[in-house]
Amino acid sequence: MPQAAERKALATGLQKLNENMLTLAELSELAVRKAVDGLTRFDLETANEVFTLDQEVYGLQLEIERNCIDLLALHAPVARDLRTITTSLKITTDLDRTGRYGKDLAELTLQFRDKPVVDRGDVARMEMADRTISMVDTAIDAFVRRNAETVRNMIEVDDAVDQLHDENFRDLVRRMSEGQLSIETGARYLLVNRYFERIADHAVNIGLRVVYMVTGDWLPRIRAADRAKRHDGTKEKGAT
Repeated sequence: MPQAAERKALATGLQKLNENMLTLAELSELAVRKAVDGLTRFDLETANEVFTLDQEVYGLQLEIERNCIDLLALHAPVARDLRTITTSLKITTDLDRTGRYGKDLAELTLQFRDKPVVDRGDVARMEMADRTISMVDTAIDAFVRRNAETVRNMIEVDDAVDQLHDENFRDLVRRMSEGQLSIETGARYLLVNRYFERIADHAVNIGLRVVYMVTGDWLPRIRAADRAKRHDGTKEKGAT
């Protein structure tokens, strides 16, 4: 194939890949948003819609994987094009898992259907849900816009979600131990708490991969406790 035709074929393939990735991201985020909405209102119809979205996410993920393999095999891309393809392969897994956690939340809604409706905060821990969805939205927008700067601090943003996860966990355990919440219902709330924490982790993964795709830099994942030690050490040096 002539060089010009080769470049055009690769460009066309990359454009299709980007369009499919955008659709996959939108479906995954929609699955989470609908799952939260269904769980918050105990809306079984909305919860059931999430199962359909999960199937669409999975089917599109497989199509993207095939497209990426074809692009690698047929065009031997290099530099940024190669990073775009390999990063997309990784991100599809994060988006699939994000959508899958939406399905898990929807399944919990069906399990809650015979339980008394409790207040909005108890069901979805809405502050955590809102922060998590915001992280997913930021990561997806960064991928679409190829903007690494908006996601360089995703690990720090995730710290707030982790803190909420720990606070919610302790509160739920306390309420179960005091008899304010049945063990069965409390266990399901703990799963809700866990699912949001995992969705946030996948948003961090996407953000880090976007930074690599755009810049070629791979940001290390440093635990919050280790970052705090470094910060304290820097402050002590500055004080001396």
